[in-house]
Amino acid sequence: MTSVNSEKLSSARFAQATDAFVEVFTASVDFDQRMAHQDIQGSIAHATMLCACGILTVPERDAIISGLTQIGEEISNGEFVWSIRQEDVHMNIEARLTDMIGVAGKKLHTGRSRNDQVATDIRLYLRSEIVQITAQLTRLQTAILDLAEQHADTIMPGFTHLQVAQPITFGHHLMAWFEMLRRDRERLDDCAKRINVMPLGAAALAGTSYPIDRFMTAGLLGFSRPSANSLDSVSDRDFAIEFAAVASLIMMHLSRFSEELILWSSAQFDFIDMPDAFCTGSSIMPQKKNPDVPELVRGKSGRVTGHLVALLMLMKSQPLAYNKDNQEDKEPLFDTADTLINCLRAYADMVPHITAKKANMYAAAKRGFATATDLADYLVRKGMAFRDAHEVVGLAVRLGLETQRDLSELTLAELQGFSPLVTEDVFACLTLEGSVAARQHIGGTAPETVKVAIQAARQLLDNV
Repeated sequence: MTSVNSEKLSSARFAQATDAFVEVFTASVDFDQRMAHQDIQGSIAHATMLCACGILTVPERDAIISGLTQIGEEISNGEFVWSIRQEDVHMNIEARLTDMIGVAGKKLHTGRSRNDQVATDIRLYLRSEIVQITAQLTRLQTAILDLAEQHADTIMPGFTHLQVAQPITFGHHLMAWFEMLRRDRERLDDCAKRINVMPLGAAALAGTSYPIDRFMTAGLLGFSRPSANSLDSVSDRDFAIEFAAVASLIMMHLSRFSEELILWSSAQFDFIDMPDAFCTGSSIMPQKKNPDVPELVRGKSGRVTGHLVALLMLMKSQPLAYNKDNQEDKEPLFDTADTLINCLRAYADMVPHITAKKANMYAAAKRGFATATDLADYLVRKGMAFRDAHEVVGLAVRLGLETQRDLSELTLAELQGFSPLVTEDVFACLTLEGSVAARQHIGGTAPETVKVAIQAARQLLDNV
C-alpha cells in the first residue's frame, strides 16, 4: 500500500505525497496566518450555530470553543507553531485543535469548506481594518480643520495650470482637502456595507445538506445578512476589489496633498515650513531639508493602485466557483490596508505641525494679476458684457506686464483709459482682501464663509 502524508488533513485522496517544492509553492500560511483571529472568531460562531441546530453536542461545542480560545492565546503570545505542511491558517488551526481535543476537533468543519471559510475571514479582516482606517481618516480630517481654522483669512494664490489664478485663503485650500477626504469616508462607509455580508454556510460551492442556521451565524459575527447565492459566495471578490479601489482613491488624494506640500516647502514657493520630525537631510549637502514623508506617500500611492490592478486581473478570467488563483488576493489586500493606515497616520501626525509663511503667501498672491477676474466682474456690474470686460482687462494686464505693476498699482486715469465705466471705487475690488471677501456664497473664499464651512465639517465628524 502506498504511503501518503497522513499529517495533512486533506491527504487521503492522494496516492503520492505532495512534491516538496509544490508544497511550499502552494502554501499560504506564511501570509494568511495574519487572519488567524478572524478564523477563530468565525469557527467559534460556526460551532455555536452547529450546536444550536443539534449537529454538535453541548460538550463538543464547549470543547471546541475552549480549544480555539487557547489557540488564540498561543498565537497572540507567539507560541503557536505554524506548519507549511498544513498549507494555510485554517488547516493549521484545525490540526492544532484536533491534537488538543480529539474527535470533537474534527467535527468543527461540518457544514463548511475552506472556500466559504476564507471568504468569511477576509471579510472579517477588512471589516476590522476599515475601523482603523476610519479612525486615522478622522484624525487627519480633524487636523486639517484645526489648521484651516487658524488660517481662514491667510491669503495665498489659488492656481490653475500651476499659474496664479485668483486669491484664496490657506484655510479655504485646506478645506478642499477636507472635502476630498469626506468623499473618501463616504466611499469607505459604502464599501463596508458590501463587505459586511456573510458567505459562511455556502460550503465549497453548493451549500450543505445539514440543517444549519446561517442567519444565526451572521448575527453572531455581526454581519448584516448571509449571502444569497452559494456559488457567488465563495467566488466573489468584488468587495476586495472595491476596498482596493477606495484605498487607491484615498492614496491618490494623499499623493495630491503631498505634491502641494513638496512644492510649497521648496525655496521657489516657500509657503510653508515642514516639521523637522517629518523631514530628512542630505548625506552630502548640509543645507538640505527634504520632505521625505510626503514624497514617500506620493510614491506609495502607485503601490496601492498597482494592487487594485492586480486584483482586477486576478479575477477577470475566473470561472465559477472557487479557484486556487484566489490565494493571490490576500497579499495585495494586506499590503493595501497596511500602506493606507500608515500613510494616513503619518499625515495625521504631520499636518498639525505645518507652519504657514503668511507674508510669502501674500506676496505670491500679489504676483500674476490675481484680481484680474475681479476687475472684469466689476465692469460687468457697471453694465459691460462679460466678453467685452474680459478684453478690457486683458489690455490692462498687458500694461501691467509692460510696466511691471500689479492692477492695483495702475492709476485711475490709466484704468479709465481702458473704460470710462471705471471710477474710484474700482480699487476696493483690486485688493487681495477685497477679492477674497467678495466671494461669500457657500463654498466661497470669504473668511467668514470658510469659518462656517469648518464648523459644519466639525459637526459632520461629530455625528458619524
